[in-house]
Amino acid sequence: MKKRGESNNSKLSKEDEQVLDIIIRNAKRLLRLEQNILDMTRIESKTSHLDIETLDLNDLISNSIHDAQYEIDNGRVGLEYNATKRNGTNRILIEADRARLTQVLSNLLSNAAKFSKEGSIIVNTEKKGSEAFVSIRDTGPGIQPDIMTKLFSKFVTNSSRGSGLGLYISKSIIEAHGGKIWAENNSDGKGATLTLNMPVSQKVE
Repeated sequence: MKKRGESNNSKLSKEDEQVLDIIIRNAKRLLRLEQNILDMTRIESKTSHLDIETLDLNDLISNSIHDAQYEIDNGRVGLEYNATKRNGTNRILIEADRARLTQVLSNLLSNAAKFSKEGSIIVNTEKKGSEAFVSIRDTGPGIQPDIMTKLFSKFVTNSSRGSGLGLYISKSIIEAHGGKIWAENNSDGKGATLTLNMPVSQKVE
């Protein structure tokens, strides 16, 4: 029994750290699965709603990247984030539900990390006229043709670890914001890119 005032200098062993890492990752997957099932139920029962506020898209993406870094940072995959500047600023204001849009971004980043064993994940944002565009490019195996045609349908997945609900829910959320989401394999044959667009806010900064 430790005496009062005695310091505890015990540290986790390498093996304990690896076990803890597995527990954390699996707990996150279970939480994500539970959230996806609830979201699918809300979408199909048409009880889902959006809490709209004015947001800076690039701030939201920066926070999502920071949160997803744990999954992406495996020492073999680099992460690059490019926010195109216009008129000296890279702010892109949108009218969106912060939690729902964060859910979409987290899902897309998680997918990119899942399939990229090495290489890089590149996130780009740009404002074009009245629309904001976000693309997430990975260097994974790409999307099989038979999967590509139904990628955003329920229970379609290119991974044994996925539920096949993430992209279906992401599509529903983006479309509820008046936007679109699509996927294409990269022209160099390495990986795929998922892109979404949304209307920018009409409010004056």
